[in-house]
Amino acid sequence: MPRAGLSTTAVVDAALAVVDEQGLEALTLTAVAARTGVAVPSLYKHVGSLGELRVLIGVRVFEETAERLAAVAIGRSRDDAVAALMHAYRGYVLEHPARYAAMVPDPLHEPAYVAAGTKLLEVFLAVLSHYGLEGSDAVHAVRRLRAVVHGFASIEATGGFGMAEDTDVTYAQLIAMYLASLPRD
Repeated sequence: MPRAGLSTTAVVDAALAVVDEQGLEALTLTAVAARTGVAVPSLYKHVGSLGELRVLIGVRVFEETAERLAAVAIGRSRDDAVAALMHAYRGYVLEHPARYAAMVPDPLHEPAYVAAGTKLLEVFLAVLSHYGLEGSDAVHAVRRLRAVVHGFASIEATGGFGMAEDTDVTYAQLIAMYLASLPRD
């Protein structure tokens, strides 16, 4: 019988706490069991393996990111929505760098991640739809947006910008550059 209060969701929550505190490389079933106060075999009632737990974490991170980005974009359009989305995306990465590392690079071609990855993609596409972008133009715009935010935030989260200038200023310039790449009609 599973321990009262322990569920798959609770196991994923505990795993995310381990990742947030110690990094993705520290994620083990032993660490999660210790965090939940159970023996490792008890975890198998909720997750089949460490690999499955990693997938559940990755899915959760995609879902969290999609929810955060959708929330900031609601009620906004065009440049305002894109800038808000870019700030929120960067904020998520900086708040949860180890958690963010659990996202697979191409969720649309990983069966376990397709639904969650599609949710995130739909947020990007919805925001960019205000520019009339469709088909391959929309795909290219999403790729540019993701590359700018992911690249900058990933470098920043790992301490890669050691020069004295304010990273917020640089990021504002990147947002302006990206916005200038979008249709203006």
